[in-house]
Amino acid sequence: MFAVLHALAMLVCGLLKSQKRLQAENLFLRHQVNIALRRAPPRPRLSGSDRMFLIWMTRICPTLLDLVQVVKPETILRWHRAGFLAYWRWKSRKRAGRPNIDRDLHDLIRRMSQENPLWGAPRIHGELLMLGLDVAQSTVSKYMRRLGRRPPSQSWRAFLQNHADAIAAIDMCVVPTMMFERLFVFLVLGHGRRQLLWFEVTRRATAAWLSQQIIEAFPWESAPRYLLRDNEGVYGRVFTRRLKSMGIRDRPISPGSPWQNGHLERLVGTIRRECLDHVLIIGIQHLRTVLASYAAYYNQVRTHLALQKDAPLRRAIQRSGRIIAIPILSGLHHQYVRI
Repeated sequence: MFAVLHALAMLVCGLLKSQKRLQAENLFLRHQVNIALRRAPPRPRLSGSDRMFLIWMTRICPTLLDLVQVVKPETILRWHRAGFLAYWRWKSRKRAGRPNIDRDLHDLIRRMSQENPLWGAPRIHGELLMLGLDVAQSTVSKYMRRLGRRPPSQSWRAFLQNHADAIAAIDMCVVPTMMFERLFVFLVLGHGRRQLLWFEVTRRATAAWLSQQIIEAFPWESAPRYLLRDNEGVYGRVFTRRLKSMGIRDRPISPGSPWQNGHLERLVGTIRRECLDHVLIIGIQHLRTVLASYAAYYNQVRTHLALQKDAPLRRAIQRSGRIIAIPILSGLHHQYVRI
């Protein structure tokens, strides 16, 4: 009896409803029936499209919430709030910020900060501007190499190179002649640019002769601060007094430790391999002539790995012109220039 009265009441209410209202209810109820039929019991699972449809219908006609049978009305409202949050989260998403810099520029910033531990972001930024690289200072600070809490310190290589210009080294080598005579070659090398500063040849090396060679090698105010040498007995008191009068600090190496004067030892080996081993020396004047030609080649032409493949007296880079070869030591070596 109650069911009949309920049906009559629903019929009367339906007659009072508008045509659009009835069509919306039918569509809404039909969709719920379709959901219930194609979903397995006991609890139907709604897809995203089902949820969007139910939300859209209740937005159009909020009174349809009373007809919801598949889910609770609170569930549809929760879906709507979640969709509202997702929509505004997408709309307020983080936009693309400052564009990323090139990898080469990033590596250059890190290299500058690593090679110059005393430089900060403003100094590196200024150097980049001088190189024509337009980048913000905040970007430089972002990509700099972090040194931690330790105070920046120079490397041992930088420490030694800062004092290289104040160091010179001397040594002697023996050259046999065609007539089995022994000649002594005195060499002076500057550590700053690995330049052969002075050489001289004699038949008999004495302390007085060596003292005179030091005066001729360093005229006026060109004397170095330190002088490296070995412990040969030929360097007597006359030689050491001459060094002291010129303001040069005498630094003899330890006995039997030629590696402590390694730069000049390598120079002697280079002169032998590249020059003296290929020339038969006739006499003292011939040896001076050969060494003069090789010294000019060594200082002005020959490239050195320690100088970034430059010559001790800095060769100018030539980019245009025809390349010709200039023979040195009768073709033992060549100099290539553009004309």
